[in-house]
Amino acid sequence: MGDTIRFGTDGWRARIAEDYTFDNVRRCAQGFAAYLANHGKGGADVVVGYDKRFAAEHFAAAAAEVMAGNGFRVWLTDDATPTPTISYSIVERGAAGGINITASHNPPWDSGFKVRDQHGAAVSPDGLRDIEAAIPPVSDIRRMSFDEAQAAGHVVVWDPRTAYLAHVAKLVDIESIRQAGLDIVVEPMWGNGMGWFPHILAGGETRVTEIHNVRNPLFPEMARPEPIPPNVDVGLRKTVELGADVCLIMDGDADRMGIGDENGTFINQLQVFALLAYYLLEVRGQRGPIVKTLSTTSMLFKLAEMYDVPIHETGVGFKYVAPKILEVDALIGGEESGGYAFRGSVPERDGIVGNLYFLDLMVRTGKRPSELIADLYEKLGASYYYERVDTRFPPEHRPEAKARLDAAEPGILAGLQVTEIATSDGYKYLLEDGGWLLIRFSGTEPIIRVYCETTDEAKVKPLLDEGLRLAGLA
Repeated sequence: MGDTIRFGTDGWRARIAEDYTFDNVRRCAQGFAAYLANHGKGGADVVVGYDKRFAAEHFAAAAAEVMAGNGFRVWLTDDATPTPTISYSIVERGAAGGINITASHNPPWDSGFKVRDQHGAAVSPDGLRDIEAAIPPVSDIRRMSFDEAQAAGHVVVWDPRTAYLAHVAKLVDIESIRQAGLDIVVEPMWGNGMGWFPHILAGGETRVTEIHNVRNPLFPEMARPEPIPPNVDVGLRKTVELGADVCLIMDGDADRMGIGDENGTFINQLQVFALLAYYLLEVRGQRGPIVKTLSTTSMLFKLAEMYDVPIHETGVGFKYVAPKILEVDALIGGEESGGYAFRGSVPERDGIVGNLYFLDLMVRTGKRPSELIADLYEKLGASYYYERVDTRFPPEHRPEAKARLDAAEPGILAGLQVTEIATSDGYKYLLEDGGWLLIRFSGTEPIIRVYCETTDEAKVKPLLDEGLRLAGLA
């Protein structure tokens, strides 16, 4: 068992019973307690929640014991709870921050430990480094037994759903969606999003069919609860089988989303980001800055120019996106993984609100998903094509790969001129057609990712092959 714990793109994730143990969860909680105390928030309220992975509720109770033992009052969710609901609850409860026991989209054998600040936002990189530095050995953990903490009122088990649902109802016209007569397939991926849409949309003409809606931490019929193919294929087939209008997809902790159209075609994360931005700017007539990670779509630059709004690009991860959202009061912020946050809510990815907004876009325009994509491309004057390849890559080989990439300065990739190379987070090659190729190491898993976006579909595979070659993988 390693002694050093490092927070990656979004928290600490590790294999259950190997590095992810009760002792290490308690150590992380002790580090977070010290961090809050060092920032003058000792004795404040803290929210603790969890997902549907193996033993998640017991790991959450262990974290609650430590926070209580350090003098904090803990609001512990009464069941597995979507990440956006946990983040909203931090603000609603006036808490100093929160702990979320979740590995999001990781494989079944992993669990995770995420932290959020008083805004319900991902803690900044500097804050994460401070938390890491405060993580002590097991012998320095202060904790109170769960029963004792609950009896003393230091741990309060409560239901966060009511307040969150009231908040969501202020953001979108749910009644119009209820009465729209849509046929919807919902794919919660065995995770925290199960049950929410049947409840929210009950009582009207719209019909909801939910699949994979029991707890099963092995995530059958998918490699992992990540809302991209092939994990979404069962939901897409069900959409066609039922003749449904749309498939709404959420990842394991319901902070990320995906969309399948009426033909069973997956609408990728970059297309969804552009459609949601278009919805807010054009359909709802709102204005405000857009925040995007460098790994997501260039379509947003075109939309920002068309609607005369600022756009800000950050590194990958909401630890970069959330602070920028708060700084500029963004209309929308998001990343390539399918996580989007919206003005009027907390600066946290929200797969529930995002999917409701997509339904509202369908209702207001009277169009199905495939028609919305066609309209978007007509407005932009071009079609966009995107793909990503993930390859297992042992961490010990990273220095060698980084040295190779540092030395490579390609002038041409797949026949396209490289106009700029950006190395703020990985290696991004901007191309003459407005597209790009990106190579970066995952911050949550031993994986190297190669992504590209281009306006020429025939260039997608050659660009990915070039990226694999540059990384020494082909």
